[in-house]
Amino acid sequence: MLFLNCEFLWNIIMGRSTMKNHHVTVLLTLLACLVVSGSRHEPGYCAFYDECGRNPSVGGSLIPPIVPCLNYSPARVLGPEHYQELKKVCPMLDRGEGQTTACCSVKQLKSLERSLMMSKALLNRCPSCADNFGHFHCISTCSPNQSVTINVTRTANITSQGTVREAVVAYQAYLSTSFADKAFDSCKSVRIPSTGGLAIGTMCGRYGSALCTPQRWYDFQGDSSNGLAPLDIDFRLIPEGVTGAVPAGIVPYNGTALGCNEKTPTGGEVCSCQDCQASCPVLPPPPALPAPFTIGGVDGYLVICATLLGFLILAFLLFLLSPYILRNIMGLFSKKRKVKGEVNNWNDETERLIHPSEVTCIDRNSLVAQEFLGSWFQAWGTLIASHPFKVLLASAVVVGAFATGLMYIELTTDPVQLWSAPDSRARKEKDMHDKYFDPFFRTNQLILTAPGRPSYIYDSLIFGKQNFSGIISKDLILELLKLQTRIQSIEFWSDDLNRTASLKDVCFAPLNPSNPSLTDCAVNSLPQYFQNSVDNINKKVNMTKLGVTKEVDWKDHFIYCVNSPLSFKDITDLKMSCMADYGAPVFPFLAVGGYENDSYTNAEALILTFSLNNYPRENVKFNIAMEWEQRFLDILKEYQMSPGNPFTFAYMAERSLEDEINRTTAEDIPIFMISYAVIFVYISVALGEYTSFSRILVDSKFLVGLGGILVVGCSVLASMGFYAWIGIPSSLIILQVVPFLVLAVGADNIFIFVLEYQRDARRPNEKREEQIGRVLGNVAPSMLLCSVSESVCFFLGALSTMPAVRSFALYAALAVVLDFVLQMTAFVALLSLDCKRQDRNRCEVVCCITVKTPAPSKPNEGFLLPIMRKYYAPVLLHPVTRVIVMVVFITMLMSSIYLMLHVTVGLDQELAMPKGSYMLEYFKYLYAYFEVGVPTYFVTTKGFDFSKVMGMNAVCSSVGCDPFSLTQKIQYASEYPQRSYLAVPANSWVDDFIDWLNPGSGCCRLYTEGPDEGKFCNASESSKRCGKCMEKPDNGVLRPNVTQFNRFLPDFLGNRPDLKCPKGGLGAYDKAVVRDENGEIIATRFMAYHTALTTSREFTAALKTARELAHNITLTMRKINDTPPDFEVFPYTVTYVFYEQYLTIVSEGVFIISLCLLPTFVVCCLLLGMDVRSGTLNLLTIIMITVDTVGVMTLWGIDYNAVALINLVTAVGISVEFVSHMTRSFALSIQPTHIERAKEATATMGSAVFAGVAMTNLPGIVVLAFAKAQLIQIFFFRLNLVITLLGLAHGLIFLPVLLSYFGPGINKAVLLRIQQAKGQLRELSSNSLPVYDNMTFENQ
Repeated sequence: MLFLNCEFLWNIIMGRSTMKNHHVTVLLTLLACLVVSGSRHEPGYCAFYDECGRNPSVGGSLIPPIVPCLNYSPARVLGPEHYQELKKVCPMLDRGEGQTTACCSVKQLKSLERSLMMSKALLNRCPSCADNFGHFHCISTCSPNQSVTINVTRTANITSQGTVREAVVAYQAYLSTSFADKAFDSCKSVRIPSTGGLAIGTMCGRYGSALCTPQRWYDFQGDSSNGLAPLDIDFRLIPEGVTGAVPAGIVPYNGTALGCNEKTPTGGEVCSCQDCQASCPVLPPPPALPAPFTIGGVDGYLVICATLLGFLILAFLLFLLSPYILRNIMGLFSKKRKVKGEVNNWNDETERLIHPSEVTCIDRNSLVAQEFLGSWFQAWGTLIASHPFKVLLASAVVVGAFATGLMYIELTTDPVQLWSAPDSRARKEKDMHDKYFDPFFRTNQLILTAPGRPSYIYDSLIFGKQNFSGIISKDLILELLKLQTRIQSIEFWSDDLNRTASLKDVCFAPLNPSNPSLTDCAVNSLPQYFQNSVDNINKKVNMTKLGVTKEVDWKDHFIYCVNSPLSFKDITDLKMSCMADYGAPVFPFLAVGGYENDSYTNAEALILTFSLNNYPRENVKFNIAMEWEQRFLDILKEYQMSPGNPFTFAYMAERSLEDEINRTTAEDIPIFMISYAVIFVYISVALGEYTSFSRILVDSKFLVGLGGILVVGCSVLASMGFYAWIGIPSSLIILQVVPFLVLAVGADNIFIFVLEYQRDARRPNEKREEQIGRVLGNVAPSMLLCSVSESVCFFLGALSTMPAVRSFALYAALAVVLDFVLQMTAFVALLSLDCKRQDRNRCEVVCCITVKTPAPSKPNEGFLLPIMRKYYAPVLLHPVTRVIVMVVFITMLMSSIYLMLHVTVGLDQELAMPKGSYMLEYFKYLYAYFEVGVPTYFVTTKGFDFSKVMGMNAVCSSVGCDPFSLTQKIQYASEYPQRSYLAVPANSWVDDFIDWLNPGSGCCRLYTEGPDEGKFCNASESSKRCGKCMEKPDNGVLRPNVTQFNRFLPDFLGNRPDLKCPKGGLGAYDKAVVRDENGEIIATRFMAYHTALTTSREFTAALKTARELAHNITLTMRKINDTPPDFEVFPYTVTYVFYEQYLTIVSEGVFIISLCLLPTFVVCCLLLGMDVRSGTLNLLTIIMITVDTVGVMTLWGIDYNAVALINLVTAVGISVEFVSHMTRSFALSIQPTHIERAKEATATMGSAVFAGVAMTNLPGIVVLAFAKAQLIQIFFFRLNLVITLLGLAHGLIFLPVLLSYFGPGINKAVLLRIQQAKGQLRELSSNSLPVYDNMTFENQ
């Protein structure tokens, strides 16, 4: 018979029911109620005793719901066997053998033990918590004063073996708040090592760990709908001194609850720090982050740069005024003497005779160097021009021989191989991790939203009113399940397997890795809370609670599961599990996203994730995984376009990143082709002379321009072929950048050579070949200077540790060398043939056509040289302009230094995607809706002995463990997530292994009889045939010996976790422990979680702090006896290998660029005959270009990374072209003053540099603005545009002014030679129209 609440009946009697014909029924019911409620509550009496059978009101329980019999009687004195069982299960009731009384039978004790065992499996790691948890259940079940603490409220008749007995199916339990609060406090921090979460979260129903309170904790324990409680217990927590809410005779239990930092009465040790904050040692908080560098409250770097700027400008102004000051002080000059433009030109040496004794060693060396190089290149040029066809044939053969290596070229597209050196720390750690633990699994994910769907309120019987976002609706969940099922059903024919392949062939199946089915595959989504069953989602039942009956459905189940994902049964009458169909929990951050403060029903996104095993590229299953992912992407693209799709979503596959990079590269090839075409057209047009309209086809240089482009292309192909021969892989960056670089260098040399030839007049009786040789002798030393500087620069750049930078530098260096060699051979031969054609007035392309219009008698200077000579150079070198230029460029330099110190380091991964890529939308969704960061592993290397007690204690975090163990230090770090970037502490197979061994968990058992005697017995087997593996020690600190450790570890790792044994290691740890053939542990890992990381800076900082933590752990573990000094703990996650470069990229970039700058100084000095001043000014200008480039990068939002570093190395090479030609032209000029020499260099060489470098690069760079790839737009268009414009500004504006102030004096050896050869020069002057006086001298 079911008894009603007596207060409710009393209300009926008092008039709330007017139905007179029910009076008899009501009175009979009241009488029955009085039978129950009238029971006496006095010490020494029981309210129930022994077991009556199964509770008829509880169905679908996870354990048999055996309930006790109503039996108001005195407590029983226990016999020996009964006493021993009580002492084992409820030691707090022990009063000594023969003196102990109790209200429970042996059967009840065994049932209580089984019931407590399931919960204690999670709590045993903290003995005081486990003791407190069982304490009150022992009091309410077995206490001799049972009737004083409980009040039976409902009974039922149960028939067992033909006998009808009255059983208790509900009662009230009274306990004091002080006991309840202290018991709760002892358990609230106990962790589950396998997940890093809190055990209390699995014992508080819908509230989870965050909202759990003592009342909610006990309410869950007494709720029979949770599948664990056999009957309903209404826990009443009564504050001390409160009596009004307590029935007469009831005394709320107020026993002693242990603090988590106290030992248990049975000798159990205090709980560890990870499970008990009170047990933690007092640790100082982490030191405060360094404050920003300030001076007087202002940015310190700004103050320093501003101070230096003021000092440099002041020093420059003093330099300008110093001649005037000296003259006034010393009175050496007449006041009438005009000081016009000669203030800074004290070396007007051309007006007097030079005595040989005045010639310095440096001047003499410079002259010798120029004469040697000039005469050698003149002879070489004459020889090549005389045999053009032979030279072209030989060049083609050599290039062809090199280019055949392209058959063996290996194009690297794997980002790991591109940006991480094989011998780098991150790469070694990745290789070790992948060797022992397999590569990180492949993620294929959807993030779905439903914008515009209104939210709604659901009034739950159990959980009250809850707001649900529009996307958490039944129709969308069913639609997601439909899409998920379609994806799971992907099948295709595999030639590698010679059969149909499907998801189960490549999926990550943690609980059945050897022979998985589709339901074993790890698929995480919201439908998994319903085991992917449409019937479960549609399921609904009526449920009564507190006298109210309402319908419960999928919403109630969802609310429960997201707050208690480890539950095997919810607390509703739906009685459904929260576990996924593959047997593991689905944590809410893997099912929904875009929520705040664990308000999961307000989530704005659904998440669907398929996890695949990752295989080496040579494994046949790698191809199957790639094909499955392609089918996955195809389905999603089709679904996204379907008209019935209710979602707005983003998606990605593991292959997506590489696919999109390769796709955009292929799509941007036409852009590069157009860019090269524009450059080719410009070169072809700009090289022509165009003296008259009728001679356009004769004087054009279309074929010469084409030949120059072919020379550049052949040098690049030959370089790639050579390195392919010797096995150095190429990359897409090489294909994109090296041709541009070599084209800039090669075009400049072509323009200098061709323009010099066009401006030169053939001397009397001089053959065309000799003229070409003489012109080459004039310009080739300058070309050699730049080419050697650049090639040495790039060869030194190959010292970089980053593979992409190293291979780029090697390819570029050899390409520059080969480009110079081909220019000195093939291009000279091509020019020789073209000059012969032009001499014969034959049209280009159609050589059979001749033009009658004769060629002009005077050399053609073109249109740029006169403009530069007549307008630009005089304005630039005007006294006022020069001062302004110096001040402006000094200001630019100091501003760029300040900006350089604030440049952002890194490369956000979305920049690698082209505009319009579906991956950009995915990254946007990921940052907006994903609530957890990437997992990170702390990996141990070989050499540490885990099997010894000291070894286990140095790693674990449960009772008896070292307070500064591996997992405990990670726990400390996770308490400061803003500093450590760790959100969840590490799991620990050592802790769970120890808990698994604990006999209280019921996991580790051995067969005691039969053919399997002595073998491992699964927890699901009958307990009659199995016995525990180990005895529980008195102090609660269980540690296996070496033999036991090695004996039971394989059983633990192969034990699938289930309700009876949640501590099984299969799935969580079977791949976390690697042993050799002798059983020695050679590698293990402990998984934690980072906070949600979004930027390169955060990823890099997370790597840095993780390494610091791992190093600290390493030093501690090395102190354990017999641990070798090379033992190490290191952190690993899939992103570290990409972000490690940013830890050192600043210092490495400074080193590489410094190495590149060094040859620009050394080569300039050597080829100019030890001219240190020219080399220094050359170097200074290139440094300024580089620094200013980094400064503009900061202003334009261009991050500094490996791609930017490649471009900065390129910037040094291009800067050499802008600067070195000008410096050499100035150094060899024999004009009388610095200003005149600067004007001559600006007009003559500056025009060639402008036409050959700036105007060659700019059209091609502008075309790149239309590329789809953001990397190309940012790091090739923006950065190359900056480099070109800054190089142009420094080379044609700043450098001439700098040389006019600080350039080297005129070479006296040159003047002496000129004075000695003056007679001969007069004789030749009538037949020669030299452009450069210094060049004229060089030919003598």
